[in-house]
Amino acid sequence: MLEQILLFAPAPEGQEAAGNSSIMSIAFFVLFFLILYFFMIRPQSKKAKDQKSFLNEIKAGDRVVTIGGVHGKILKVDDDTYLLEVDANTKVRIEKSVISLDFTKAMLARKQA
Repeated sequence: MLEQILLFAPAPEGQEAAGNSSIMSIAFFVLFFLILYFFMIRPQSKKAKDQKSFLNEIKAGDRVVTIGGVHGKILKVDDDTYLLEVDANTKVRIEKSVISLDFTKAMLARKQA
């Protein structure tokens, strides 16, 4: 009988705080994942999207820099490769994925300055 009475008694103040604590924990994790998304995942996907569009817009005559630091001029664009002229009568066939957007922008900025 006493157990039945205790079941219907109001909860002590400490147990209500435990309910608020679980809400705060959930809010913390949601906030953590939002920060992670906006500061790490979103910029990374934007950079990958920019790199992909840059590679698709390259045409013959453009000057580029590879990830390895090789400077050259695009002579021919194929499906997944470029023919790159690095010096007079020196041509290299490279994969599209080795062209660096960041290095190319830096090289073009130095030439314009």
